[in-house]
Amino acid sequence: MYSTKSSFFFFTAHGLDEMSPGSCCFRFFPKRIPKSHIFSITKTHSRCPEKAFVFNTTKGQICVSQTLDWARNTFNDQ
Repeated sequence: MYSTKSSFFFFTAHGLDEMSPGSCCFRFFPKRIPKSHIFSITKTHSRCPEKAFVFNTTKGQICVSQTLDWARNTFNDQ
């Protein structure tokens, strides 16, 4: 099971299809998130300083770096 700290949560909620540049991630959750806990995944805006996925999970919205293979594969499989 995974546990999260509030510093990895994505606090600014916007529409799931299009996120504004003000909705960027600055801290990233380092662990794999079980697929059964994921409702949906979106990308942060292309103008954000770090590319990230926002995982909408049973524990809230969590930022994950797009550099992680498991995160990219999960995003592509959704």
